[in-house]
Amino acid sequence: MTDDILFERFAKGTRKARLLSNSCVIYTRVSTKEQADNNMSLETQKKACEQFALKNKYGILGYFGGTYESAKTDERKEFNRMLQFVKKSKDKISCIIVYSVDRFSRSGGNAIYITEQLKKQGVMVQAVTQPADTTTPSGSLQQNIQFIFSEYDNQLRKDKCMAGVKEALLRGEWCHHPPIGYDSIQTNGERRLVVNEQGKLLRKAFLWKAEGIGAEEIRRKLAAMGLKLYPQKIAYILRNPFYCGMIAHDALEGKLVEGKHEKLISKETFLKVNEIISQRTQGYTVKHENNDVPLKNFLKCGHCDANMPGYIVRKKKLWYYKCRRRGCSNNKSAKELHDTFAAILGRIEMDGQYKELVKEQMIRTYHKHNKANEENTLQMTKQLNEVTTKLERLEERYILEEISQEMFVKYQSKFKEEAKEISQKLEKSSIQVSNLEECVDVVLNYTVHLNEMWQSGEYRERQKLQYLLFPKGIYYNKKTNECRTTELRSPFLWIAQQSQALSKNKVGIPELNLTYSNLVVLTGIEPVTQGFSVLRSTD
Repeated sequence: MTDDILFERFAKGTRKARLLSNSCVIYTRVSTKEQADNNMSLETQKKACEQFALKNKYGILGYFGGTYESAKTDERKEFNRMLQFVKKSKDKISCIIVYSVDRFSRSGGNAIYITEQLKKQGVMVQAVTQPADTTTPSGSLQQNIQFIFSEYDNQLRKDKCMAGVKEALLRGEWCHHPPIGYDSIQTNGERRLVVNEQGKLLRKAFLWKAEGIGAEEIRRKLAAMGLKLYPQKIAYILRNPFYCGMIAHDALEGKLVEGKHEKLISKETFLKVNEIISQRTQGYTVKHENNDVPLKNFLKCGHCDANMPGYIVRKKKLWYYKCRRRGCSNNKSAKELHDTFAAILGRIEMDGQYKELVKEQMIRTYHKHNKANEENTLQMTKQLNEVTTKLERLEERYILEEISQEMFVKYQSKFKEEAKEISQKLEKSSIQVSNLEECVDVVLNYTVHLNEMWQSGEYRERQKLQYLLFPKGIYYNKKTNECRTTELRSPFLWIAQQSQALSKNKVGIPELNLTYSNLVVLTGIEPVTQGFSVLRSTD
């Protein structure tokens, strides 16, 4: 026996071949109850997924979804039931089949995270209308871009929806779930918010506070009457102008509107209560939106994973971030962490001179991988035009009395149904490429002005920017005095890679102990099919 054979068991870096199975599950969903009740697209999704599974010789082990569930969060019952099934199934499942990526999730960051976690278990997400080889880095990038674009499309829809919400609020109509103390009832088809039994107890709380009774005593009195609330909840209720008939909402941009709902207390009582609260000499106040500590709660403790809010040392007038878990001593100067985060943004920020080059590269890469879907869109557009022509010809023949009314009605209904079905498929097929240049511009504009936007922004804008780049936040470890992250969104990672490659400054993000592996320098703007590397931690 040779020495090589004897020492083989001590070798490192060997990989066991992953056993691939031909088992899959199918997940379908629609976004609203009305769509589910009318069975809109569910049957179409299921049929397309089954055909995809048959074509690729997958055995279907289960169906999930088949109902309405919002995709803006990943806390969906059927979705979670599917993930648990995939994780615990005795039969190895290698694929989750969906009609399109937005049927899987519209929350881009979470979708990317979940698909990466599934991939580690050997499970791929396959979209019927957006085929991508997610076993390769370029295929994963394509799918991640599709997730981000779906989220962007969702934000556009949200903006349109919020315009309607604002109009309703300006009319004094509360559009959301009523706050504690109110019930929503329908009278002659009109929604009304009325005070319930809990509201009557809350009225007592306002009156007690107006008499000068302390918050803890109010909490005990309410608990004795069957209404148990945390002190923070009571403080929030006492400051909420909704209870005196006024509506405050972010969509109103700092305005107060007289609401149509039933008043719990008078405006005079509300003002008196809040005057007492503002004059308190003990306790503490919480300033939720503090621009001195924009990283608060976005920062995570590297020791125990808890959030790190901000606090001030008044004698020194210096801000710090500290782990909120009792007993954990993880803290750090806010100024030093702000400097570190600014340096991180500097690594990700793209040199403006490369913007157009990277934009064209990104669009070409996307179109290259999405070519099949674009061809499908063109084919369906052609089919829609043909059906429209048939409808026009049918109407012409009816007017000229070449066909009977019975035949006209029969075929008109048939052609209209065909046109409707094709239009629905076309909308779903083309949604990924609509506004593509606008989407890319949005992402690139962020990367060109990252530091400027973060340094000059207000608290909310800075928080949004932070989570846009790092959906899971950034961890700080006092013992090693290092920062790290578990996720940097793929489009920004890809853009940063290209920018660093073009500037021949391939340093990665040392402030996060992250480096780019196998970074390929672009030779032009032609689509790159290899060399899309991942972000790896060196710790």
